[in-house]
Amino acid sequence: MKILLAEDEEDMSRALVAILTHSGYETDAVFDGEAAVEKALQNPYDCMIFDIMMPKLDGIEALKQIRSHGNVSPVIMLTAKSEIDDRITGLDAGADDYLTKPFAMGELLARIRSLTRRNESYTPKQLQIGSVSLNTSEQELSSRNSIRLAGKETKMMEFFMLNPDKDLTTEELFEHVWKDTPDADIALVWMYVSYLRNKLAAIQADVEIAGEKGGSYRLKKCS
Repeated sequence: MKILLAEDEEDMSRALVAILTHSGYETDAVFDGEAAVEKALQNPYDCMIFDIMMPKLDGIEALKQIRSHGNVSPVIMLTAKSEIDDRITGLDAGADDYLTKPFAMGELLARIRSLTRRNESYTPKQLQIGSVSLNTSEQELSSRNSIRLAGKETKMMEFFMLNPDKDLTTEELFEHVWKDTPDADIALVWMYVSYLRNKLAAIQADVEIAGEKGGSYRLKKCS
């Protein structure tokens, strides 16, 4: 899983990155709100952790901008304050959980696990990019006409539509779609990208999946 950490206290950031990495999370660390927004718009994250008090943009304003782009990744807010107003402001901005400093690392790890499990259950059932809509419950992809998808096709298309205009590596796609299939081969990624390209063409979609075999792929508007 991939985490974005936005924490301007460098010693705290290094400690958090070390523990998250040791716990098996790939972690990108930034030190201000503007950098957090830029990273979140470029990359897919399973969870984001934002300190509220940061330079350039505070954590709440950064989160508002990220949410305005349709990003639904779960977010934990960190703060040295304990006033109820700060909690309400953060939650209203789109935060999913809240931790007040100092906190136990075990509690942070438990909340990450809880939020990432919950996020899989609460992903929107209807996604829309351009003229293309995906009904994840019915496994139906639609534009000028409709077509049914297989289970893994639906999961991959959902991941693309939750992360439009982002470069998704072959490894990220494989981990997301086949993480519960231990015997799967990473070569399946190219095969399923090919399936989805054919189905997008069949429904006359105005979006396409760009990229080459073994590299990164991006869902974007047709050129």
